[in-house]
Amino acid sequence: MFSKRNIYIGIGLLLILLFGKNMSALNIIKRFEGLELKSYPDTGGIWTIGFGSTINKDTGQAIKQGDVIDRATAERWLKMDVAQRERRIRTLIKVPVTPNMLAAMTSLAYNIGTAAFANSTLLRLLNQRANKRLVADQFLRWNKVQGKEVRGLTNRRILERELFLK
Repeated sequence: MFSKRNIYIGIGLLLILLFGKNMSALNIIKRFEGLELKSYPDTGGIWTIGFGSTINKDTGQAIKQGDVIDRATAERWLKMDVAQRERRIRTLIKVPVTPNMLAAMTSLAYNIGTAAFANSTLLRLLNQRANKRLVADQFLRWNKVQGKEVRGLTNRRILERELFLK
């Protein structure tokens, strides 16, 4: 009989094989957010564009219906977003972490927001120096939208968890 944990580990290893060795926060985000050059409402109903941007980085305005950008703008905004979130995450972490751990947490924070990350059990356990697997398992809790599991989020969380443990 397969346990849920073993299934997650198997899926995680498969995703790592598919991604290869280059699993940066940028690559994870690009893979799971996808690229949309026209604005669309995400699964939570928030207007989004590019690789998951909800704010126009050039104007500071919220993305709205009908907005359009080009690929270069989407790439630039993503790099700005990731750098900003990584800087914020670094201020929240009070213990040493590996580059893989930081990349996994940056991908998570990009998706759930830095405020949610700042208040997460994952961060609290990390800063309390809890067992690394216990901390990593917290990624798996962030796979729902409006209380419903989203398979794409589950896959992303599995990959982030495995990267965190790597």
